[in-house]
Amino acid sequence: MDNFLSIKEAVQRYSASCDGKIKTPFDKLFIKAMLAGMMIAMGAAGSSVACHAIGNVGLARLVAGVVFPVGLMMVILTGAELFTGDCLMIVATVEKKNTMSQMIKELFFIYIGNFVGAALLALGVYFSGQLGYSSNLLGAYTIKVAVGKTGLSFGTALVSGILCNILVCVAVLMAICSKDIVGKLFVSFFVIMLFVVCGFEHCVANMYYITAGLLCKLNPAYVQLAMEQYGYTADQLAALNVGSFLVGNLLPVTIGNMIGGMVTLGLPLWYVNKEGK
Repeated sequence: MDNFLSIKEAVQRYSASCDGKIKTPFDKLFIKAMLAGMMIAMGAAGSSVACHAIGNVGLARLVAGVVFPVGLMMVILTGAELFTGDCLMIVATVEKKNTMSQMIKELFFIYIGNFVGAALLALGVYFSGQLGYSSNLLGAYTIKVAVGKTGLSFGTALVSGILCNILVCVAVLMAICSKDIVGKLFVSFFVIMLFVVCGFEHCVANMYYITAGLLCKLNPAYVQLAMEQYGYTADQLAALNVGSFLVGNLLPVTIGNMIGGMVTLGLPLWYVNKEGK
């Protein structure tokens, strides 16, 4: 057990670390959040490349699940700030190590920083020409992913967001449990792979996926292939817009991620592991 902390110790260690998050100067916090957004977007971009030409949904998700976790691995080892994992800050708030307003303010700026980082990476990928892979199929597939995500009902996106962040926050805590790098990477890989294979919704990943899809709509070749390959009509593609992105997907998924990380996982783990129990 020398290389492993109990979950009680991990929860307590995370709670203690929140004081440092609160005291981090805004410029450093925002940069760390931007980096996390870019890292998650890197994992998302790589997973799309890996699976864009695979027709079987289960196999495609499995392949994507092997690549995507690299994003969270980078976040964990670099100390970047990721909104979904930082929803665990609720454990420090209920222990009165910070106030509710401090937590909300912290999460807000981390969220915006994640969005900026993910969007910048989407721009970089778009202008790199990478989306032209497989005779523009990757660009068409990127549109397909974005259309699918913005086409979810509010309730579906909400519940999928809850389930997603249960797993993301479990991965964060399990990584804290391990004291060595191999252990941190090992546990985070398999848990994040599970959420990708299940197809759950992650708000920061969607900041990349849907932004990239909106950018691909600017390319007539990608649009034409998306219509030919996936049978989309002009009206269906028109439904992919900034409004459906922010209100139709990002809003319910973000709420769901917060519920999953705070209410469904964070508070129960705090309660069963708090001092005196």
